[in-house]
Amino acid sequence: VQLVESGGGEVQPGGSLTLSCAASGFTMKWHGVGWFRQAPGKEREGVVCISSDGDATYYVDSAKGRFTISRDHAKETVYLQMYSLNPEDTAVYHCATNRYGGKCPAANSDASSPTNFASWGQGTQVTVSS
Repeated sequence: VQLVESGGGEVQPGGSLTLSCAASGFTMKWHGVGWFRQAPGKEREGVVCISSDGDATYYVDSAKGRFTISRDHAKETVYLQMYSLNPEDTAVYHCATNRYGGKCPAANSDASSPTNFASWGQGTQVTVSS
């Protein structure tokens, strides 16, 4: 029972990538799903979350206007479209489900901590480099 991330790669600054997060062994349609990232030497941070109803909550200001989260319930998949990538976006990107239901925790709340999310996958590496 876990999520499987894919779609990472290496791109030049200004480039784009679309990440996918697919459920394996369970249904995630009733859960909020968050994307997190962890850069070398840094703590894991939340990027954006999507509720079961499709509402997005952004956890980092740098993602607003550049990253778009969406989900396809029929495919049990959540997507993260990333545009105008820069080297600061380099990290391993993970997705996970909200332990406590279909909503997404508010930004800057204790509930948005990665500890409140579950079913973590292995992650997918995103490298932005010239």
